[in-house]
Amino acid sequence: MNSTTRFKLSTMMFLEFFIWGSWFVTLGTFLGNNLKATGGETGAVFSTQSWGAIIAPFIVGLIADRYFNAERILGVLHIVGAILMYQMYNATDVSVFYPYVLGYMILFMPTLALVNSVSFNQMKDPEKEFANIRVFGTIGWILAGLAISFVFHWDSAEGVTQGLLKNTFLLAGIASAVLGLFSFTLPKTPPKVSSSEKIKIGDLIGLDALKLLKDKNFAIFFISSILICIPLAFYYQNAHPFLTNVGVENPTGKMAIGQISEALFLLFIPVFFARFGFKKTILVGMLAWAIRYALFAYGNGAELSWMLIIGIALHGVCYDFFFVSGQIYTNSKAGERYKSSAQGLITLATYGVGMLIGFEVAGKITDTYKAADGAIDWEMVWIIPAGIAAVVFLLFAVLFNDKTKSEIEAKAL
Repeated sequence: MNSTTRFKLSTMMFLEFFIWGSWFVTLGTFLGNNLKATGGETGAVFSTQSWGAIIAPFIVGLIADRYFNAERILGVLHIVGAILMYQMYNATDVSVFYPYVLGYMILFMPTLALVNSVSFNQMKDPEKEFANIRVFGTIGWILAGLAISFVFHWDSAEGVTQGLLKNTFLLAGIASAVLGLFSFTLPKTPPKVSSSEKIKIGDLIGLDALKLLKDKNFAIFFISSILICIPLAFYYQNAHPFLTNVGVENPTGKMAIGQISEALFLLFIPVFFARFGFKKTILVGMLAWAIRYALFAYGNGAELSWMLIIGIALHGVCYDFFFVSGQIYTNSKAGERYKSSAQGLITLATYGVGMLIGFEVAGKITDTYKAADGAIDWEMVWIIPAGIAAVVFLLFAVLFNDKTKSEIEAKAL
């Protein structure tokens, strides 16, 4: 890969995740303070990510893979996304805000697959080259959080009171417009499938891979993946409002510690697989969810703020040890025929079904423990997902008993 192409792909990844990190992290706080949304309304807004994940395969599979170059679709989606971001910036009521964020997520979630497609099309050895490009996405997310906290101070106590968090949508909209225009300069990525070739809807969402559920252990993993996304939704929806509410300074910047942790712990996945195997690796990830939420439940923004920082830093263990190792396990179990279908099915189950349920549950729990004066019993809000994660951990530990070695374990050994 020449240096020009490498620069373009790295910039594309940086902007893609800078956009997402610019507004999604602070969304819960914005909804509660600027739009006075209830827990249920906040859950509905966050669930648009799940609807986007469910619809994304149809946009990519029916349009991007058959009719138009991936980089052109990427450009159009981000330009339209910039317009929707501006409408979200101007919204003054959650009922007005919701249709725009729903439309935006339906357009944005397919771009996650498109940036990968554009990147892979330029690589001779994706297993070695992709990580060096993808890391710029993590850097973009981190810098978005640092800018909001330490450059613009939109998430400071004064900034939140003044309603400055709405500016995050303006920032994301500008970055989206830039990426939209920049996309037309990216390397050409033509359709992979002939427009005349028949395509099955089941292929788009991985229904062919349902055959894998005949394997008892894979079925247990599949169900566990859905269940663990319920506590995951609590983090996305409530972490920033919680940190803001308990008085943590620069909460957006400090939440970027989670992305730094994610990048670092990714390096430990092969080591854990080789030494402990898949089951123990994924159990560590599940246990980390329970521990992190217990730290949130009993920590505070004063003398016990270290507990909150550790909870944020555990994001790398929570995400990498469960989701990344789960993707590797799925790949090894699927075989050549069902690899793509299996990954699509797991994505649909987790970011689609699992988190859709999770956001609904998180919204109802938050409303249940919200007093008439608006005060929230955060201890109970975090203890419940900690308990859910602990139950999933115990069920998986008892029921999962796969003696076969995955591809990555075999290679490592």
